Amino acid sequence: MIRCLYTAATGMLAEQINQDVIANNLANVQTVGFKAARAEFQDLMYQVYRQAGAETTSGSPLPLGMEVGLGSRLTAIQKLFTQGDYQQTGNRFDWAIEGEGFYQIDNNGTTVYTRSGNFKVSKEGYLVNTEGLKLIPQVSVPQETVNFTIDNGGTWTATDKNGTTLATGRIELARFINPAGLTSLGRNLYGVTEGSGDAMTGNPDTEGFGIITQSFLEMSNVNVVDEMVQMIIGQRAYEINSKSIQTADNMLQIVNNLKR
Repeated sequence: MIRCLYTAATGMLAEQINQDVIANNLANVQTVGFKAARAEFQDLMYQVYRQAGAETTSGSPLPLGMEVGLGSRLTAIQKLFTQGDYQQTGNRFDWAIEGEGFYQIDNNGTTVYTRSGNFKVSKEGYLVNTEGLKLIPQVSVPQETVNFTIDNGGTWTATDKNGTTLATGRIELARFINPAGLTSLGRNLYGVTEGSGDAMTGNPDTEGFGIITQSFLEMSNVNVVDEMVQMIIGQRAYEINSKSIQTADNMLQIVNNLKR
Protein backbone atom coordinates (compact mmCIF):
# COMPACT_ATOMS: atom_id res chain seq x y z
CA MET A 1 0.00 0.00 0.00
CA ILE A 2 2.89 2.34 0.74
CA ARG A 3 4.22 1.61 -2.75
CA CYS A 4 0.82 2.52 -4.21
CA LEU A 5 1.15 6.03 -2.77
CA TYR A 6 4.47 6.66 -4.51
CA THR A 7 3.37 4.98 -7.74
CA ALA A 8 0.26 7.16 -8.03
CA ALA A 9 2.33 10.24 -7.16
CA THR A 10 4.58 9.63 -10.19
CA GLY A 11 1.50 9.60 -12.40
CA MET A 12 0.25 12.87 -10.92
CA LEU A 13 3.62 14.55 -11.41
CA ALA A 14 3.81 13.40 -15.04
CA GLU A 15 0.29 14.69 -15.74
CA GLN A 16 1.12 18.06 -14.16
CA ILE A 17 3.90 18.58 -16.69
CA ASN A 18 1.65 17.29 -19.47
CA GLN A 19 -0.90 19.98 -18.59
CA ASP A 20 1.87 22.59 -18.70
CA VAL A 21 2.75 21.48 -22.24
CA ILE A 22 -0.89 21.62 -23.36
CA ALA A 23 -1.37 25.05 -21.78
CA ASN A 24 1.67 26.39 -23.64
CA ASN A 25 0.31 25.00 -26.92
CA LEU A 26 -3.03 26.72 -26.38
CA ALA A 27 -1.35 29.97 -25.31
CA ASN A 28 0.46 30.08 -28.68
CA VAL A 29 -2.45 29.20 -30.94
CA GLN A 30 -2.09 32.62 -32.66
CA THR A 31 1.73 32.72 -32.66
CA VAL A 32 3.21 32.89 -36.16
CA GLY A 33 5.29 29.82 -36.99
CA PHE A 34 4.74 28.18 -33.60
CA LYS A 35 5.07 24.40 -33.44
CA ALA A 36 3.02 22.40 -30.95
CA ALA A 37 4.71 20.09 -28.47
CA ARG A 38 3.71 16.67 -27.19
CA ALA A 39 4.65 15.07 -23.88
CA GLU A 40 5.93 11.50 -24.07
CA PHE A 41 5.80 9.07 -21.15
CA GLN A 42 7.56 5.89 -20.11
CA ASP A 43 6.88 3.29 -17.44
CA LEU A 44 9.34 2.96 -14.55
CA MET A 45 11.06 -0.09 -13.10
CA TYR A 46 9.18 -3.25 -12.16
CA GLN A 47 9.40 -5.26 -8.99
CA VAL A 48 9.56 -8.92 -9.99
CA TYR A 49 7.99 -11.41 -7.61
CA ARG A 50 8.11 -14.35 -9.97
CA GLN A 51 9.90 -14.62 -13.29
CA ALA A 52 8.03 -16.05 -16.27
CA GLY A 53 9.60 -19.34 -17.34
CA ALA A 54 10.92 -20.15 -13.87
CA GLU A 55 10.50 -23.74 -12.82
CA THR A 56 7.90 -24.75 -10.26
CA THR A 57 8.50 -27.36 -7.55
CA SER A 58 7.24 -29.95 -10.01
CA GLY A 59 9.83 -28.89 -12.59
CA SER A 60 7.45 -27.34 -15.15
CA PRO A 61 8.04 -23.75 -16.37
CA LEU A 62 5.68 -20.99 -15.28
CA PRO A 63 3.69 -19.58 -18.23
CA LEU A 64 3.28 -16.19 -16.54
CA GLY A 65 5.34 -14.08 -14.18
CA MET A 66 4.45 -11.62 -11.44
CA GLU A 67 5.70 -8.07 -12.06
CA VAL A 68 4.40 -4.92 -10.39
CA GLY A 69 5.20 -1.56 -12.00
CA LEU A 70 6.41 1.42 -9.99
CA GLY A 71 4.77 4.21 -11.95
CA SER A 72 5.52 6.44 -14.92
CA ARG A 73 7.68 9.39 -15.83
CA LEU A 74 7.96 12.05 -18.51
CA THR A 75 10.79 11.15 -20.89
CA ALA A 76 10.60 13.83 -23.59
CA ILE A 77 8.67 16.81 -24.91
CA GLN A 78 8.71 16.60 -28.69
CA LYS A 79 8.14 19.49 -31.05
CA LEU A 80 5.79 18.57 -33.91
CA PHE A 81 7.08 20.19 -37.10
CA THR A 82 3.94 19.65 -39.13
CA GLN A 83 2.77 22.36 -41.51
CA GLY A 84 0.69 25.14 -40.00
CA ASP A 85 -2.23 26.87 -41.72
CA TYR A 86 -1.59 29.79 -44.06
CA GLN A 87 -2.93 33.27 -43.54
CA GLN A 88 -2.92 35.83 -46.32
CA THR A 89 -1.74 39.24 -45.12
CA GLY A 90 -1.08 41.30 -48.23
CA ASN A 91 2.25 42.41 -46.69
CA ARG A 92 5.13 42.04 -49.16
CA PHE A 93 7.56 41.18 -46.33
CA ASP A 94 5.45 38.34 -44.97
CA TRP A 95 6.81 35.05 -46.33
CA ALA A 96 5.55 31.56 -45.62
CA ILE A 97 7.63 28.41 -46.07
CA GLU A 98 5.66 25.60 -47.67
CA GLY A 99 7.59 22.42 -46.90
CA GLU A 100 10.85 21.88 -45.05
CA GLY A 101 13.22 24.61 -44.03
CA PHE A 102 13.95 27.39 -41.55
CA TYR A 103 14.90 31.00 -42.00
CA GLN A 104 18.38 31.80 -40.70
CA ILE A 105 18.68 34.69 -38.25
CA ASP A 106 21.80 36.46 -36.97
CA ASN A 107 21.56 36.59 -33.18
CA ASN A 108 24.62 38.68 -32.25
CA GLY A 109 26.98 36.50 -34.28
CA THR A 110 25.21 33.20 -33.61
CA THR A 111 22.96 31.71 -36.27
CA VAL A 112 19.53 30.75 -34.98
CA TYR A 113 16.52 29.49 -36.89
CA THR A 114 12.83 30.26 -37.21
CA ARG A 115 9.70 29.36 -39.17
CA SER A 116 8.24 32.80 -38.52
CA GLY A 117 8.35 34.82 -41.73
CA ASN A 118 6.88 38.15 -40.61
CA PHE A 119 9.87 40.34 -41.46
CA LYS A 120 10.28 44.10 -41.12
CA VAL A 121 12.58 46.70 -42.69
CA SER A 122 15.02 48.30 -40.24
CA LYS A 123 16.04 51.95 -40.43
CA GLU A 124 19.24 50.82 -42.18
CA GLY A 125 17.15 49.08 -44.85
CA TYR A 126 17.82 45.48 -43.77
CA LEU A 127 15.15 42.82 -43.36
CA VAL A 128 14.88 41.86 -39.69
CA ASN A 129 12.55 39.79 -37.55
CA THR A 130 10.27 41.27 -34.88
CA GLU A 131 13.23 41.35 -32.46
CA GLY A 132 15.33 43.41 -34.89
CA LEU A 133 17.66 40.51 -35.75
CA LYS A 134 18.89 40.41 -39.36
CA LEU A 135 17.97 37.72 -41.85
CA ILE A 136 20.83 35.56 -43.20
CA PRO A 137 21.90 36.13 -45.99
CA GLN A 138 21.24 39.82 -45.49
CA VAL A 139 18.51 41.41 -47.58
CA SER A 140 19.07 45.14 -48.11
CA VAL A 141 16.06 47.12 -49.37
CA PRO A 142 17.08 50.36 -51.13
CA GLN A 143 15.35 53.53 -49.96
CA GLU A 144 13.90 54.18 -53.43
CA THR A 145 12.15 50.79 -53.50
CA VAL A 146 8.52 50.94 -54.59
CA ASN A 147 7.94 47.27 -55.37
CA PHE A 148 9.51 44.25 -53.68
CA THR A 149 8.87 40.71 -54.87
CA ILE A 150 10.17 37.27 -54.01
CA ASP A 151 9.46 34.13 -56.02
CA ASN A 152 8.98 30.53 -54.89
CA GLY A 153 12.71 29.88 -55.29
CA GLY A 154 13.67 32.67 -52.90
CA THR A 155 14.92 35.15 -55.51
CA TRP A 156 13.97 38.66 -54.44
CA THR A 157 13.90 41.84 -56.50
CA ALA A 158 13.53 45.48 -55.45
CA THR A 159 12.41 47.94 -58.13
CA ASP A 160 11.70 51.67 -58.24
CA LYS A 161 8.62 53.49 -59.52
CA ASN A 162 9.82 53.07 -63.11
CA GLY A 163 10.29 49.31 -62.75
CA THR A 164 14.07 49.59 -62.75
CA THR A 165 15.80 46.91 -60.69
CA LEU A 166 17.58 48.46 -57.72
CA ALA A 167 18.76 45.29 -56.00
CA THR A 168 18.29 41.54 -56.25
CA GLY A 169 19.42 38.43 -54.43
CA ARG A 170 18.38 35.01 -53.22
CA ILE A 171 17.72 33.81 -49.71
CA GLU A 172 18.81 30.51 -48.25
CA LEU A 173 16.95 28.13 -45.98
CA ALA A 174 18.32 25.63 -43.49
CA ARG A 175 17.04 22.18 -42.64
CA PHE A 176 17.98 19.47 -40.17
CA ILE A 177 17.97 15.69 -40.19
CA ASN A 178 16.16 15.81 -36.82
CA PRO A 179 14.38 19.16 -36.37
CA ALA A 180 12.69 17.86 -33.21
CA GLY A 181 16.16 17.92 -31.65
CA LEU A 182 16.40 21.73 -31.92
CA THR A 183 16.26 23.64 -28.67
CA SER A 184 13.55 26.26 -28.21
CA LEU A 185 15.08 29.65 -27.40
CA GLY A 186 11.82 31.58 -27.16
CA ARG A 187 10.93 34.54 -29.40
CA ASN A 188 10.08 32.01 -32.18
CA LEU A 189 13.75 31.00 -32.42
CA TYR A 190 15.48 27.61 -32.36
CA GLY A 191 19.09 26.69 -31.69
CA VAL A 192 21.24 23.81 -32.91
CA THR A 193 22.00 20.88 -30.59
CA GLU A 194 23.84 17.59 -30.90
CA GLY A 195 20.43 15.96 -31.25
CA SER A 196 19.34 18.07 -34.22
CA GLY A 197 22.54 17.65 -36.20
CA ASP A 198 24.23 20.42 -38.15
CA ALA A 199 22.27 22.73 -40.40
CA MET A 200 22.13 21.93 -44.12
CA THR A 201 21.60 25.08 -46.17
CA GLY A 202 20.21 25.54 -49.65
CA ASN A 203 17.90 27.62 -51.78
CA PRO A 204 14.13 27.31 -51.62
CA ASP A 205 12.44 25.11 -54.22
CA THR A 206 15.50 22.89 -54.52
CA GLU A 207 15.81 19.27 -53.43
CA GLY A 208 14.75 18.85 -49.82
CA PHE A 209 13.71 22.47 -49.28
CA GLY A 210 10.27 24.05 -49.34
CA ILE A 211 9.10 27.02 -51.41
CA ILE A 212 8.51 30.63 -50.40
CA THR A 213 5.07 32.19 -50.70
CA GLN A 214 4.98 35.98 -50.49
CA SER A 215 2.27 37.89 -48.58
CA PHE A 216 1.35 34.81 -46.55
CA LEU A 217 2.27 33.68 -43.04
CA GLU A 218 2.47 30.17 -41.65
CA MET A 219 0.42 30.24 -38.47
CA SER A 220 0.62 27.95 -35.45
CA ASN A 221 0.02 24.25 -36.10
CA VAL A 222 -1.84 23.87 -32.79
CA ASN A 223 -5.18 22.07 -33.17
CA VAL A 224 -7.40 23.55 -30.46
CA VAL A 225 -9.88 20.65 -30.47
CA ASP A 226 -7.12 18.05 -30.09
CA GLU A 227 -5.49 20.04 -27.30
CA MET A 228 -8.78 20.34 -25.41
CA VAL A 229 -9.35 16.60 -25.71
CA GLN A 230 -5.83 15.90 -24.44
CA MET A 231 -6.41 18.34 -21.57
CA ILE A 232 -9.55 16.48 -20.50
CA ILE A 233 -7.79 13.11 -20.74
CA GLY A 234 -4.87 14.46 -18.69
CA GLN A 235 -7.23 15.93 -16.11
CA ARG A 236 -9.01 12.58 -15.71
CA ALA A 237 -5.71 10.73 -15.45
CA TYR A 238 -4.58 13.13 -12.72
CA GLU A 239 -7.88 12.65 -10.90
CA ILE A 240 -7.65 8.85 -11.12
CA ASN A 241 -4.14 8.88 -9.69
CA SER A 242 -5.28 11.08 -6.82
CA LYS A 243 -8.10 8.59 -6.17
CA SER A 244 -5.48 5.83 -5.98
CA ILE A 245 -3.68 7.77 -3.25
CA GLN A 246 -6.94 8.28 -1.36
CA THR A 247 -7.77 4.59 -1.65
CA ALA A 248 -4.34 3.53 -0.38
CA ASP A 249 -4.69 5.98 2.51
CA ASN A 250 -8.09 4.51 3.43
CA MET A 251 -6.64 1.01 3.35
CA LEU A 252 -3.81 2.10 5.65
CA GLN A 253 -6.35 3.58 8.05
CA ILE A 254 -8.18 0.26 8.15
CA VAL A 255 -4.92 -1.52 9.00
CA ASN A 256 -4.17 1.03 11.74
CA ASN A 257 -7.63 0.48 13.24
CA LEU A 258 -7.21 -3.30 13.53
CA LYS A 259 -5.59 -2.98 16.95
CA ARG A 260 -7.55 -0.99 19.50
